[in-house]
Amino acid sequence: MSRIGKQPIKIEAGTDVSITNSNNQYGGQSIQIKGPKGQLMVELRPDVDLTISEGILKLATSKTILSREAGAYWGLYRTLLANAVNGVVNGYSKELEIVGIGYKAENAVESLKLTLGFTHVIDFPLPKGISVEIKEGVFLKITGIDKQLVGETAAKIRSIRKPEPYKGKGVRYKNEVVKRKAGKAAAK
Repeated sequence: MSRIGKQPIKIEAGTDVSITNSNNQYGGQSIQIKGPKGQLMVELRPDVDLTISEGILKLATSKTILSREAGAYWGLYRTLLANAVNGVVNGYSKELEIVGIGYKAENAVESLKLTLGFTHVIDFPLPKGISVEIKEGVFLKITGIDKQLVGETAAKIRSIRKPEPYKGKGVRYKNEVVKRKAGKAAAK
C-alpha cells in the first residue's frame, strides 16, 4: 500500500477543482484544476478514486480493483495532483547558467536563440505555457505551472551543450558541481 497516496491534498484559496466522470483515455476520471496562474488537467486511471470534501482532496484505490499496480498508481496520482494544485497557485521554476566565452542566450518570439560554440545559432522553440527570463545573457530562469514540462524544457536546453569536464564550458543547472578532469599537460 502507498503511504504517499494516503496523504490528503489541501486545496489553496482561489483554486477550483472539478471532477468529470467521463471516460478519458485511461477510462477513469478527469480532474480540472484552475488557479490564479492558469489551469491544468490530470486524467486518472480507473484503479484510483478521488473525493473532494471541505477543501481537501483524498485519493483511494478502487474497491473493485485491488492489485499491486493499483497501489503504485495511487501514490503516483496523489503526487501528480499535488504538483498540479501547487503549480496553478505558486508555479515552478528551474535556473540554468551558461558558461563559456561567447556563449549566450537571447529571447525571440516564442523561442530561445542560443549561441553555444556551434557554427550556427540554435533556435529552441519554447513549449506553450513556458516562459524564460534571461539575465546578463547567461542566466536563464525557466518558469511555468506544469512541473514536468518545466523540468523537461530545462533538461532539453542543457542537453544541447552539456558541461564538459576539462574547461567546464556548457549549460548547467544553477549550483551544479561539474567534476573537472586534468588535461594532458597535467599528466606529464
